[in-house]
Amino acid sequence: MKILAISGSLRADSYSTQLLRTAAGLTSLQLWNGLATVPPFSEDHEDAPAQAVHDMRAEVAAADALLIATPEYNTTIPGQLKNALDWMSRPYLEGVLVDKPVAVVGVSPSDYGADWAQNDLRKVLKVCGAHVVERHLCIPRADSAFDDEGRLRDRASQATLALVLDDLGALVNERKQVLA
Repeated sequence: MKILAISGSLRADSYSTQLLRTAAGLTSLQLWNGLATVPPFSEDHEDAPAQAVHDMRAEVAAADALLIATPEYNTTIPGQLKNALDWMSRPYLEGVLVDKPVAVVGVSPSDYGADWAQNDLRKVLKVCGAHVVERHLCIPRADSAFDDEGRLRDRASQATLALVLDDLGALVNERKQVLA
């Protein structure tokens, strides 16, 4: 199973990226680093998007599933992540997110662990036609959630992350059976 992991943060060593690295210790995944290169979505360029958009769409299309880790900016998802989702959703009803299994996790310095951002992200993904894992993983107080090596400290959160990945794998297998 090929899982493409997308960090919603542009910061190189963000908490979201650290969470994805923790996930990589539990399953095989590819961390996508192209978010910063995706230009702003514009319908004026929809028929001839930039190469970065083609590259992103190809990566997403080739993946069996996505794992997205989002921070929470002003109670919602970061603009650059939403922008990428807008490009992925086009053309309408034919974008690379249609029927794509996706799991969403979040991490935030707040006490809520990006819960609101995750809910918004799930809503956007569902509107785009993705099949979204229902299990939630909210990592609060991000500044103390990881050890010096960037590993998640809390064992219960580690266990929930493993369950999210199991749910994602089950969703991929379910989708493959439907398509067979």
